[in-house]
Amino acid sequence: MLVQLCNTLLMVVVALSITGVINRTRALLAGRKGIRFAQHIYNVRLLMRKGAVYSSTTSILFRIAPCIYLGATLMAFLFIPVADLWPLFSFHGDIVLVAYLLALSRMALILAALDTGSSFEGMGASREALYGALVEPALMMGLATLALFCGYSSFADIFADAQQLDMNLTVIMLLVAYVFVVILFIEAGRVPVDDPKTHLELTMIHEVMCLDYSGIDMAMIQIAGWLKNAIFAMIAANAIAVAFCFHWWFATPLAIIATGVAVGVVESLRARNKLSRNVTYILTIVALSALVLLIGFLLTQNIEI
Repeated sequence: MLVQLCNTLLMVVVALSITGVINRTRALLAGRKGIRFAQHIYNVRLLMRKGAVYSSTTSILFRIAPCIYLGATLMAFLFIPVADLWPLFSFHGDIVLVAYLLALSRMALILAALDTGSSFEGMGASREALYGALVEPALMMGLATLALFCGYSSFADIFADAQQLDMNLTVIMLLVAYVFVVILFIEAGRVPVDDPKTHLELTMIHEVMCLDYSGIDMAMIQIAGWLKNAIFAMIAANAIAVAFCFHWWFATPLAIIATGVAVGVVESLRARNKLSRNVTYILTIVALSALVLLIGFLLTQNIEI
């Protein structure tokens, strides 16, 4: 039980730290002092002290959606191991459950945005549904690649032991880690797919769905976003750790620093895509994940390619 609690604590540290690393990286590359490392935590604490305001046009669905969004993401969060540590929950086939829990959280926010009756939030919800449907195959094929190499369908079993990988399989694991980092960009609504700092409703995707939320509801949505970032960052870090140094003290800082710096660098050096190019961008990642799965299958069958 102590190992499971340690794993959960490390995952919480990852979730709370990634946003701080992103903000500090953006400030460093922009040549400014920037906000303090834990400013996002103080902002959420302030939101939790405020009450929520609801429109008269919304139903009970709008009020319970943040709870469903946070609850589903938290459940998925508790299935993710930190390298060789054991997660709080685990069973055979839980990689499928985690994918469906993340889909449930997305669906709750989409339905809440539609419940407001706002045309702006409706546009954001339609884009979120489209991008979620497009990125889902990449997520499933990335998880299938991990299961293929390790022979299990549970996160805890997949990352239970270090694998003896040759150079070809190591490259495959690095590509799998890259796929999950890009999925993090899409799921979190970061540049180049979306810009969390924008205030133009016509081009917003994730943020526009939360325009009518305030107070503790907005706090729950932001916390769920941190947990989702930690999920994809840790899966990517575990994929790299399997091939190099399979210990929690290697995977934890790798998930925090590598992911945070990568997101910060991309947001500082690259502009967001045009909306018409986002579909092509996501389909490219889907094609890459399919190629990685195919090559991984051929390598595990000892087929010369």
